[in-house]
Amino acid sequence: MTVPDGTAVWPGAWVTSRLGVRLVDGERPVGAGLASMVGLAVRRNPRRAHLLVSAVLGKHVPTDPRLVYGSGLLLGELVRARLSDEVTSVPPGSLEDALAGVPGAAAALRDALREPRPHVDAIVLGYAETATALGHSVADALGGAYYLHSTRRPVRGFAAYGGFEEEHSHATSHLLLPSDPAALDRDVPVVLVDDELSTGQTVLNTIEALHALRPRGHYVLAALVDLRGESDRARVDELAARLGTRIDAVSLAAGRVELPGDVLEKGTRIVTQLSAGSSAAGGGRAFGVARIALDWPDGVPDGGRHGFRPEHRAALEKDLPRMADAVAAELGDGASRVLVLGFEELMYAPLRLAEALADASPGLDVRYSTTTRSPVLAVDDPGYAIRTRLAFPAHDDPADGPGERYAYNVAPAAGRPPFDRIVYVVDDVGDTQGLTDGLLARLRALAPVVVATVPSHGSDR
Repeated sequence: MTVPDGTAVWPGAWVTSRLGVRLVDGERPVGAGLASMVGLAVRRNPRRAHLLVSAVLGKHVPTDPRLVYGSGLLLGELVRARLSDEVTSVPPGSLEDALAGVPGAAAALRDALREPRPHVDAIVLGYAETATALGHSVADALGGAYYLHSTRRPVRGFAAYGGFEEEHSHATSHLLLPSDPAALDRDVPVVLVDDELSTGQTVLNTIEALHALRPRGHYVLAALVDLRGESDRARVDELAARLGTRIDAVSLAAGRVELPGDVLEKGTRIVTQLSAGSSAAGGGRAFGVARIALDWPDGVPDGGRHGFRPEHRAALEKDLPRMADAVAAELGDGASRVLVLGFEELMYAPLRLAEALADASPGLDVRYSTTTRSPVLAVDDPGYAIRTRLAFPAHDDPADGPGERYAYNVAPAAGRPPFDRIVYVVDDVGDTQGLTDGLLARLRALAPVVVATVPSHGSDR
């Protein structure tokens, strides 16, 4: 098969052959199979050996931003159909063509789904850090339903509405910090959005916590891939019966992951053996760093950390072309392959900027991904999803203390063309000397860098 970066090897073959991890297809609600939606990598985590690496999320793999946004809108259409008890009409083969890299397919998928839709009165919650932009895209597909994502960043002046635990994660504390708690205290459907449903325990914890604060009649679980088994699905039904509510689930693909009994031992052994050479280094060069003023629209939050309303979306849509033009002007002559890199939870703003840049500059090959807290082994092999790794110190004074952060598949890999420009989109809280000394020093060893800073909603800067 052909994957979005143009290679003809499934980026999970390496892990399958060494760990014995196997993907088994289930339902294909929009035609795409599980293996076309994800690759595999090895975690640096003693509790879970494998990582599903999404081909459409734009977190670990630089991806056409129109494919990322179109996939989120497509998931939102499935949610819309479930909320209205209607059958959704998805153009046949549209996602499959986009995943296969058919020219123009990603933009066509996005264009078919971004037409204005009637407003759906719902609350959409996305999970940090991975699904912050995905949840936002689902809310966009619902006509701009109220959106909030969880956060691992406490913010002064915002009281926590609630919290929940993502039990398998390397960083488990989540907070809900709405600027208007009343926006959550409504008996309207709640849509919980994550990149994958493995056991579903995280969403069950969330529903229990939310329902105890404000009972609601309908919840929808939305994920790019659904890997739950029969017992996991039974727990959802049991919770719905106990709470007296309805809980539905939708996904773009479904199936299961089969793991051998010794997968943790094998994974730990591989990480130990290969860690020494898995972090990419620069070649001694130092390209320039330029900064641009995006002139972010007044009153529009940088994302959904404290809530995002339909009027915010309308204002952002109006100004996206102008901001993309400012980025394009700074790239200069000779740019051909551009990465727009977001900052951990700050995924939606860089995604939409990357999408607008790709639309405005058809001669550019624009890709989008973000930095992450997630520690993953890098192996430069076409059958492995995480080819290169940049490691750098956290640069936003995180509440849980200093730590290492990562940017994957940004440095060149064998057989892949390098990026000749990198645009780093960061909020003002993360735009620190630590950024300059850490990540920017790593990036400018690869290509000229443009830094675009957006004002963090609620910050004092």
